[in-house]
Amino acid sequence: MFGRLLEEIDDLAELRCTLRLIWLLHQKKGHPRWVSHRELVSDRVLLKAASASGRDAEPEIERGLELALARGTIVSRPGTDARSLYALNTEVDRRALDAATENGTMDEPATTAWEGPGERPNIFALYEDNIGMLNPMISEELKEAEQVYPQSWIEDAFREAVRRNRRSWRYVAAILERWEREGRSDGQPGRHPKKKAGYQEYFRR
Repeated sequence: MFGRLLEEIDDLAELRCTLRLIWLLHQKKGHPRWVSHRELVSDRVLLKAASASGRDAEPEIERGLELALARGTIVSRPGTDARSLYALNTEVDRRALDAATENGTMDEPATTAWEGPGERPNIFALYEDNIGMLNPMISEELKEAEQVYPQSWIEDAFREAVRRNRRSWRYVAAILERWEREGRSDGQPGRHPKKKAGYQEYFRR
């Protein structure tokens, strides 16, 4: 499917919306899965990507969704607040979304609106903003690291990797491991050595 989409889609807004919608759907549990309009227009990553062209982000997202709907990659149904719910255009998802809409059994997914630069990003947002799109293996490693290191360390390690133009999770993890082992230049000590040992073993797998 991705090969076909990359060949056919020539509009960046449509490609961004399609890929981000697929990613958001895969973060959800249970079935059927859908993403609300509210989630998409408040998604921090999508907003940042949509505004990169210098245009207003929300209209650009709306345009990308309309193009994806016209292509038939995704389908939409009215939600509880008269805004759309989106799913992939498969027979199973169409039937499930129709049934949930007709029966009024859908629950709008919880959303976290982007509050702008003042918001502290979590480790997943830092990865996507500075390295690239997540995959399941990297997501597990990020979850593990988030349990071990302070948020300030994680942010500083990403910042250091970007400054050195070494945009990879392995490089960020190496910085964190070095700080844990040797301490930081600002005098902050290492922390959680027992958990750290477990993380090193996980990271080597």
